[in-house]
Amino acid sequence: MRDVFNLTCDLIARPSVTPDDAGCQQLIADRLKRLGFACETLQFGSVTNLWACAGDSGPLTVFAGHTDVVPTGPEAQWVSPPFAPTVRDGRLYGRGAADMKASIAAFVVACERLAGTKAPAGRIALLLTSDEEGPAIDGTVKVCSELTARGIRPDHCIVGEPTSAASLGDMIKNGRRGSLSGRLVVRGIQGHVAYPHLARNPVHQLAPALATLSMIRWDEGNEFFPPTTWQVSNIHAGTGAGNVIPATATLDFNFRFSTASTPEALRTRVHRVLDDAGLEYELDWTLGGEPFLTPRGSLSAALDESIHEVTGRRCELSTTGGTSDGRFIAKICPQVIEFGPPNGSIHKIDEHVAVDDLEPLAQIYKRTLERLGHAPITENA
Repeated sequence: MRDVFNLTCDLIARPSVTPDDAGCQQLIADRLKRLGFACETLQFGSVTNLWACAGDSGPLTVFAGHTDVVPTGPEAQWVSPPFAPTVRDGRLYGRGAADMKASIAAFVVACERLAGTKAPAGRIALLLTSDEEGPAIDGTVKVCSELTARGIRPDHCIVGEPTSAASLGDMIKNGRRGSLSGRLVVRGIQGHVAYPHLARNPVHQLAPALATLSMIRWDEGNEFFPPTTWQVSNIHAGTGAGNVIPATATLDFNFRFSTASTPEALRTRVHRVLDDAGLEYELDWTLGGEPFLTPRGSLSAALDESIHEVTGRRCELSTTGGTSDGRFIAKICPQVIEFGPPNGSIHKIDEHVAVDDLEPLAQIYKRTLERLGHAPITENA
C-alpha cells in the first residue's frame, strides 16, 4: 500500500523546475503503457506535454496536472534538500510534494488498480504539462487546441491541484476567477518643484482617478463567486531627486473577476474613468485567464460521494484562489473540477504533504472513476 508514496518520492526526486520536466512524464508514460494507455509526447518549444489515453469509446474522463514545480528558493533554508524526498513527523517533504506530484502519483496508482476490473466501458486520459507554473503558453492551452483539432472533447476533467484546506477532501474547486492585469502610464511634463506652473504632475493627475477606481463596486458576484476585486500591485514615479516633478507615473493593477463580469466590460469602465479624468495615458492589458464555473453535476457528485466514503467528510464547493489550467480545459470540457491534497505549504520552503493522505487520495480518484462508469484498462504487463 506504499505505491502512491513511492511514486510520489520518485517524482519529487526529479528537479522539474518549470519548464523542465526532468523525466517525470516519461516515468509516468512507462507505467501507463503497461496498462494499455497510448502515450504521446507533445512538444511545444521547451515545454513537454503528455497525452495518454486508454479506451476506444464511451465517455472520456481526463486527469489533468503539471509535472513542473516552482523554484525552491534558498535551499539553505530547507531542513532537508528540496529534491530529496524526506519523511519527518508523518509528512513527506520536497518541492512539488503537494503541488502537485502527490496528485499525479495517486491518479496513476488509481488507474493501475482499475486494471482488469469489469466496470462499464469508457475512456480515461491523462493530460500533463511542464508549463503550468511558468507562462502557460506552450502547455495545456496548446494541448487543448490540438485535442480540439482532433475532435476530442472530454466529458469530465479532474485537475489535481491542491484544493483541500485543513483536511483532505474538505474543499474542491468547481471554478476559478479570471485574472485581468493592466499597466497604466500617465504622462505629464517634467519640471522643477518650485515652478509647478511650468510642469504637469502625473501623480497629482492620477490621484483622483485612482481614488475613483478603488471605490467602484464592479459587480455583486453570484452564488459561487465573490464580487470582482481591483487591486493596485505597483506604483512608480519620479527620478529619485526630491526637487523634480516626474514626467510619468506608472501603475500596475489586477482584476480578479467572476462570471458576473467580462474582460471587455471591465476594460471599458476603466477607460471611462481615465478619460473622464482628462489624463494623457497609455494602458496595456493582459488577460491572464478567464473565469470558469462548473455547476453541480455528475462529476462533483461523484467526487463528493467518493470523498465521503473514504474520509467521512463532505466537501465544500469553492472558487477561491488563483488561476489554474482548468481555465483552458473548461473551454473544451463541460465539467471541470479541481481536487487534491491540502495546500497550506505550496510554493513555500519545506513544502510537504501528509503521508497518511496519499493512500486515501488514490482511493478517492479510483472510486470517482468507478462512479463515473470508467474502467477501460486491460493490463498488458
